[in-house]
Amino acid sequence: MKDFIEGSDAVARAVALCRPGVISAYPITPQTHIVEFLASMVADGKLKSQFINVESEHSAASLVLGASAAGERVFSASSSQGLILMSEVLFNIAGMRMPVVLACVNRALSAPINIWNDQQDSMAVRDSGWIQLYAETGQECGDLIFQAYRLAESPEVRVPVMVCLDGYLLSHGLEVVDVPEAAEVDKFLPPYRPTEKLDPAVPMTFGPLAGPDYYLEIRHDLHAAMRGALKLIPSIAADFSRQFGRNSGGLVEAYRLEDAELAIVAAGSVCGTIKEAIDALRQEGVKAGLLRLVTYRPFPEEAVSAALAGVGRVAVLDKAISLGATGPIYADLATALVRGKHQARVNGYIAGLGGRDITIETIREIFTRLSGEEVSAGFVGLKG
Repeated sequence: MKDFIEGSDAVARAVALCRPGVISAYPITPQTHIVEFLASMVADGKLKSQFINVESEHSAASLVLGASAAGERVFSASSSQGLILMSEVLFNIAGMRMPVVLACVNRALSAPINIWNDQQDSMAVRDSGWIQLYAETGQECGDLIFQAYRLAESPEVRVPVMVCLDGYLLSHGLEVVDVPEAAEVDKFLPPYRPTEKLDPAVPMTFGPLAGPDYYLEIRHDLHAAMRGALKLIPSIAADFSRQFGRNSGGLVEAYRLEDAELAIVAAGSVCGTIKEAIDALRQEGVKAGLLRLVTYRPFPEEAVSAALAGVGRVAVLDKAISLGATGPIYADLATALVRGKHQARVNGYIAGLGGRDITIETIREIFTRLSGEEVSAGFVGLKG
């Protein structure tokens, strides 16, 4: 069924169709609508789930950790400072291999206080052991939720998944979204049957003390599970396409890269603007293209390297900065191309922090700077 809804509603409806047994989240702008939609569904009897109110995001993360350990399918959501407050527990969830699904509605981090969009919050926890998927559209906000549960609960993965969507631009933006019927989702996502759970009849310990004799191997196993997900993510996306008749998810999306001489690499809703700019530049004879990262963690190194083969100059547009270093996507992308023995010239650009508009002109500026004799990297759109 197609409906004209905002991205937050698309997320909430997708979560409801996945039938989680426990939901817990603390309201924070711009994530609050997801919480409101789900709470209303539970209160109205439209969703049979326990929606548990808590006093903070840290408590919400702790609660879904416990519920997941007890064998329930769970969901949570957060943004910005709320996600950072969760961060202690995010590492625990991943380290204990709990298949939690969380929606991060991307928002800038304080200080100064800023409620507008960039991607610094999810990027700040990129090393917590969660798979990270980035939506471009409202449709994808919902589609990635279905795929996130399928991925997290796969026995060969058992790693939590974070679906990231740009605050306001997607969470509050209205568009036509195709919301599937429950029977269709049930065919795609089987009931959750945990391989291990807390049960007094079969005592187990999750997350015990691990000394130097074991810790290294445990982290290696988590890393291997993350890397192994790179093979499963495209398979799940292909199954989704067959079931629902549209392409969504996967590792990367290549846009007009076949003969591109210049390319931008980016993630999230800004890719829609980049595509418009590329279409205009193509009409002017500029061979420009885009590589959209759908999956950021685990980093799809081989897919990125293959997609950018033959591209001479590459710009990475980060809506986050690792202060004192570079944009996080730029660091990963540059490493991937070096390891892939690419000869491409790679430059990083920081844009859109704190909700600063990224327009078609912004993208044109990046392509202009990328193609110049002396490539000027760094921040884009600074005043003065």
